[in-house]
Amino acid sequence: MGLKVAVIGGGSTYTPELIDGLANRRDRLPIDELVLHDISAERREVVGGLAQRMLTRLGWGGRLTLTDDARAAIDGADFVLVQLRIGGQAARLLDETLPLKFGTIGQETTGAGGLAKALRTVPVVLELAELARRHAAPGAWIVDFTNPVGIVTQALIDAGHQALGLCNVAITLQRSMAAQLGVDPDRLELEHVGLNHLSWITAAHADGVDRLPELIERHGADIARELSLPEATVRDLGAVPSYYLRYYYAFDEVMAEQNGGHHRAEEVMDIERQLLAMYADPTLDRKPELLAHRGGAFYSEAAAQLLASLHDGAGDVQVVDVRNDGAMAELEPEDVVEVPSRIDRDGAHPIRQPAMQPGMRDLVRAVKAYERLAIRAAESGERADVRAALEAHPLVGGRIGDVDPLLDALLEANRPYLPQFGAVT
Repeated sequence: MGLKVAVIGGGSTYTPELIDGLANRRDRLPIDELVLHDISAERREVVGGLAQRMLTRLGWGGRLTLTDDARAAIDGADFVLVQLRIGGQAARLLDETLPLKFGTIGQETTGAGGLAKALRTVPVVLELAELARRHAAPGAWIVDFTNPVGIVTQALIDAGHQALGLCNVAITLQRSMAAQLGVDPDRLELEHVGLNHLSWITAAHADGVDRLPELIERHGADIARELSLPEATVRDLGAVPSYYLRYYYAFDEVMAEQNGGHHRAEEVMDIERQLLAMYADPTLDRKPELLAHRGGAFYSEAAAQLLASLHDGAGDVQVVDVRNDGAMAELEPEDVVEVPSRIDRDGAHPIRQPAMQPGMRDLVRAVKAYERLAIRAAESGERADVRAALEAHPLVGGRIGDVDPLLDALLEANRPYLPQFGAVT
């Protein structure tokens, strides 16, 4: 008997990537029913229509179901994939612009904007997870793609759910590094430490040899350019940071760019409008090239590979967000970290990583403390808890001092999406 996979937020413009990956792994992942759930009827029908045409072209023999009923989508599912954006791109634009008025960066997963997104998202995902606990198939996995992935996955695991988080940053860097080294990506094994959107590749082994020093020596300028960082930063680290470390390492430059009017949310809004128009074309039966500009490089590969290995127990190594359990000695066992893990039917088994450099360690500990406070705030609906989270974040309390004006503006602007806070005062 085949599997049922439910995609919550199936009207996302990312979904064709996912469809492509799942259908191309049907030898390892025999899916009988794929359910796309979305509360937007228009997105559900447009994206679902393209999904059906893609699946037909690829010769997939299962059933595609479209619904706005979360319980029906989750009922009996073996995998529940969560890819939500509470408030849509308009809320993302708010995350990217509101903090600038108070002297700190705007970003949808990092800093004050990331906190706003966590406040909007964590309660919704936990409600969905409770539906899965009651109605999904026994042993079902929740796989979270919803940002901020680390915070959402931490909240899920803290609440006792069988969950993993997944981000495409690590696989994107791995593929880029393999191309620069001229090696097969499957032969390049990473040492990867940190949290989601706060991570570093500290070694890259090919056939037992760490090729990272060679890579930085030969391609340091190219790596730095791709990350929008000074080359000296990459060479001084002796490691390849996630793009999101730019907000810490190049704070002033990012602030100047953002105050100059550059906001990724506006670019994404335009791309999504174009994509949805393309998806509505009844002759289109494959993902369009423009989708690569949406920001989801290798998303389908990472997602489909994770589900396939959880199902067939392949035992391969993938970078996921998982309970630490000693993989990073600098953090607590129950902390969710983003590290290479061996994937089999029992889940993800994190692989112990070498000690972090002191600067990495201190930043990771500070941000993990903030993540814990962000979850508490999202669940409690208490203004004081939001203040504590803002004060704890290195890009907020560590930069602007008095967080109360930002706090008031953040809660007021997000009022429609924060029912747990009641009347915002």
